Amino acid sequence: MGRRVVVTGIGLITPLAADVKNTWLKLIDGKSGIKEISRFDVHGLTCKIAGQVPLQHDNIEHFFNPLDYIPEKDLKRTDRFIHYGIAAAIQAVDDSLILENQNINRERVGVSVGSGIGGLPSIQENVINMQEKGPRRVSPFFVPGSLINLISGHISIKYEFTGPNDSAVTACATGAHAIINSARTIKFGETDVMIAGGSESALCRVGIAGFASMKALSTKFNDKPEEASRPWDEERDGFVMGEGAGILVLEEYEHAKRRGAKIYAELTGYGLTGDAYHITAPHSEGRGAFKAMQIALKSAQISPDQIGYINAHGTSTPLGDKIEVIAVKQLFGDYAYKIPVSSTKSSIGHLLGAAGSVEAIFSILALNNGITPPTLNLHKTSEGCDLNFVPFKAQEHKIQYVLSNSFGFGGTNASLIFGQV
Repeated sequence: MGRRVVVTGIGLITPLAADVKNTWLKLIDGKSGIKEISRFDVHGLTCKIAGQVPLQHDNIEHFFNPLDYIPEKDLKRTDRFIHYGIAAAIQAVDDSLILENQNINRERVGVSVGSGIGGLPSIQENVINMQEKGPRRVSPFFVPGSLINLISGHISIKYEFTGPNDSAVTACATGAHAIINSARTIKFGETDVMIAGGSESALCRVGIAGFASMKALSTKFNDKPEEASRPWDEERDGFVMGEGAGILVLEEYEHAKRRGAKIYAELTGYGLTGDAYHITAPHSEGRGAFKAMQIALKSAQISPDQIGYINAHGTSTPLGDKIEVIAVKQLFGDYAYKIPVSSTKSSIGHLLGAAGSVEAIFSILALNNGITPPTLNLHKTSEGCDLNFVPFKAQEHKIQYVLSNSFGFGGTNASLIFGQV
């Protein structure tokens, strides 16, 4: 069977809360983290809502305070997506208790945290500064503060982890790819532990304007932001951008056992494919999604009817939601109607490069707790979307294996399967 990969630590920064416990409690309670954008001027933008990580001035419990994780002098030198990634990584490392092991070999611990877009707010700010005030007003920290791989760099430096140090960049499948790439280094014997996941904060005027110009964002619910993300609902009109980070500590099973680690789940299988079809639209028959899930089942060495929950990509776009359902039905057949399938993007929005790892953590928590998170705002399903989408209220289910899907621009598809140990 080879070297097994398990999850021994998790960390979350999301629009619901700045930690794992309270994010999960709000998620299964059907709360929404989608609000009117308050961080910048939305004048002229067709979309005025987003899933923002709560800050102190938002008057929301369990808000994010970057000073809890990062020295004040470093905050202005790094973009928000780096803040979120570092914070979630600190949570995950602390949760794993890996540093309490005095014999930890830091040469065999690596970091792979990616982002779909990286420091877009910093890019916007520095371009404006250069245009209005000249090149000398471009920050010397602009480049290192915006580069995607600098999340991994900061985490590696903080903990003196000298194993692999890299970043995946595969649009909305980034977080899942980071997990898979990390797992492979453990399976192949190159590392014993990997800090893996994704982080994103592309919320700025140019970020919203860019996705809105593609007609990808919801624009009909600006006055009802909590109702805007509505996967599979007949009135869905696009996704809602979110921000945050999800980080996992992946560890070789025997290594984890020897140190008496708490084990959340085992990464039993994964599948990767490319649609080879279109730069932004999924294959019309769900070919890539189907194959990714099929490969994941084969690598996990389980049958389709052993999957107890699917955390769908489910972005709330008219085309993507329907095609994912087609792929699920094609692979699971009649059993598809017995599996709870939900989209947690209905609660937090689409976290782009962080979506895959955040949703992997949600899937693991569903596995651990026997509870499937709900899909919000599902009043009337559109044609062909007739599975158990866990509408409005969480459901209790006995779960042995969970499947988490992440699909991205460029036709990239990733499916993860986690199982009980």
